[in-house]
Amino acid sequence: MRAVIQRVKYASVTIDGEVKAKIGQGFMILFGAGQGDTREDAQLLAKKTAGMRIFRDENDKMNLALSDIGGSVLVVSQFTLYADCRRGNRPSFTNAAPPAEANELYEYFVHLLRDEYGIVDVQTGEFGADMKVELLNNGPVTIILDSDELKRARRD
Repeated sequence: MRAVIQRVKYASVTIDGEVKAKIGQGFMILFGAGQGDTREDAQLLAKKTAGMRIFRDENDKMNLALSDIGGSVLVVSQFTLYADCRRGNRPSFTNAAPPAEANELYEYFVHLLRDEYGIVDVQTGEFGADMKVELLNNGPVTIILDSDELKRARRD
C-alpha cells in the first residue's frame, strides 16, 4: 500500500465541474492499494500518517502533527501509484489491487483516520472517478509511505 502525502495550504477535488471536496491546511494524500495489501497495511499507513510531524513549530522546525494544528485531510484514490514502467513506454498496472479490493482498503484507510485517529475533517475524492485535483504544496513537503517498507522497518 502506498501513500503520497503532501503538506498543503489548501486542496480540492472537482468532478464533472463540481467541487466534491475542499480542505484548508493539512494533508493531500494520494492513496494506492497493491496486490496482496490487507487491512494491516491500511492500519500501518493510517497510524504513520496521523502521527506524521511535518508542520512547523514556533522554532520553525517540522515538529507538529495534524492534531496539533487542527489540520484537514483530503484522500484521493490513485491506482497509478502502482505503475510498472520497466518495459516500454506504456505503464502496466497489474501490481495494483483489483478495484473492489482497492476501494474497500481506501474506505478503511479513511475510516481509520476519522474514527481511530480522531482527524475531524477527512474528505475524499470519488473512487474510480475522473477527478481534477488542485493543491498548493506548502514547503514543498512531500512524503512517500509504503506499507512494505514500514513492515520491514518494524522487523529490523
